[in-house]
Amino acid sequence: MNKILGLDLGSKTCGVAASDIMGIIASPVKTIRFEADDYETACAEVCALIDEYKARKVVLGLPKHMNGDVGIRGEISLKFKDMIQENRDVEVILWDERLTTVSAQRSMIASNMNRKKRKQMVDTMAAVIILQSYLDSVS
Repeated sequence: MNKILGLDLGSKTCGVAASDIMGIIASPVKTIRFEADDYETACAEVCALIDEYKARKVVLGLPKHMNGDVGIRGEISLKFKDMIQENRDVEVILWDERLTTVSAQRSMIASNMNRKKRKQMVDTMAAVIILQSYLDSVS
C-alpha cells in the first residue's frame, strides 16, 4: 500500500501529514509556508511531497461552516483539489475539517507544549487529525 498524505490548507500555510505504509497511523510531516493566497507555490510543494512519499491518495481538509455550508475557504479547497489533480495522478478526497484546529490546539496544550511551538505546529497537527480521522473511517 502506498502512503496517504493529509493536508490542512490555510491562506498562508499548509499542514502536511503522512500515513504509515499500512495506512493505520498518521504522523506529522511539515508545514508549508507561502505568500498569502499563493496556492500555485503551495501546490508545487505538495506535488513534490506526493512524489517523495509516492502517495496515490491525498486527504484534503474541507472547511465547512458549522451548519454544513461550504464557504469561501471551502471553495478554495475545492480549487486546490483540482490543482493537485491537474499536476499529479492522485485521488484527492475532501474531508470535513470542522474543529480540527481547535482539537489540535487542545491536544498540544494538554501535552504542555509552549505557545511558540504550538503556533509553529498547529497546521501540521490539524493535518494529522484530518488524516487520522480518514484512516480510522476506512479501517
